[in-house]
Amino acid sequence: MGTFEKFTDKKGEFRFRLKAGNGEIILASQGYTTNAARDNGIESVRKNAPDDARYERKQTTAGYSFNLKAANGQVIGTSEVYKSEASRESGIESVKRNAPEAGEVEV
Repeated sequence: MGTFEKFTDKKGEFRFRLKAGNGEIILASQGYTTNAARDNGIESVRKNAPDDARYERKQTTAGYSFNLKAANGQVIGTSEVYKSEASRESGIESVKRNAPEAGEVEV
């Protein structure tokens, strides 16, 4: 099962990252100004993760990545850059599996 790690970055912004059961980071958030806003972001990931239509698949010269978007189109999580399209799709499937039931921990 996955875990949402909640933390404060060097700028004082509140962030989260979703880790798969193997400890790999599979999704990272933007910076939020409050704990409550970050927690709302986590709930939005849980709600939207199962819906394939919420994933924006991207390709650049650096590789393949994706954004998870809320119903209003706002990006709520971003992936790492993958070397192949197949790896990106595996990353999306991992978010779909892990996010809905993921626990939370402060780090």
